[in-house]
Amino acid sequence: MFTALIFYMFAAIAVASGVMVISSRNPVHSVLWLILAFFNAAGLFLLLGAEFLAMVLVVVYVGAVAVLFLFVVMMLDINMVEMKEGFLQYLPTGALIGVVLLVELLAMFGGWAFAPDVEAMVKAPTPTLEQASNTVALGKLIYTNYVYLFQASGLVLLVAMIGTILLTHRKRTGVRKQVIADQVGRSRDSVELKKVQSGRGI
Repeated sequence: MFTALIFYMFAAIAVASGVMVISSRNPVHSVLWLILAFFNAAGLFLLLGAEFLAMVLVVVYVGAVAVLFLFVVMMLDINMVEMKEGFLQYLPTGALIGVVLLVELLAMFGGWAFAPDVEAMVKAPTPTLEQASNTVALGKLIYTNYVYLFQASGLVLLVAMIGTILLTHRKRTGVRKQVIADQVGRSRDSVELKKVQSGRGI
């Protein structure tokens, strides 16, 4: 009974936070509601016994992604009028993409629900926590059945990181860049100390 109450509390707050993310007029408030939704989703993972996923959600999404969103939103000077104009302009395209994604999700879940071996998968015994914790079971699954896909995803992320660095450091006309060697190799004569008398200014 107590576990059910905690579940409904986490679920209600998560759904309410998700609604506030998309309905809040202030982008900073939207990011804060998103952080609250992440925390409640982590609580739901803990109730399911998936403590590793809960910690990953808090550390990665709340500690990195959501905080990055918050800094970007606070540093940018966002014009709400222009945002609304762009929203109305791209609303048909966004609605079309949303419908396509919804059809794909329904097709995926429908194919999974009516698959011939789904009944055997559902009836397969789940190991108890005494046999293997959630982290151990997830590690065995990733590094045995899906080890090649896991390594491939790591390579994709590595290529994306290298591409981002190359795009950032490419030579562009009209853009001044720091040259560390020139800065380190400057002579001491470039800096001169001046003795300023009190009350006279510079």
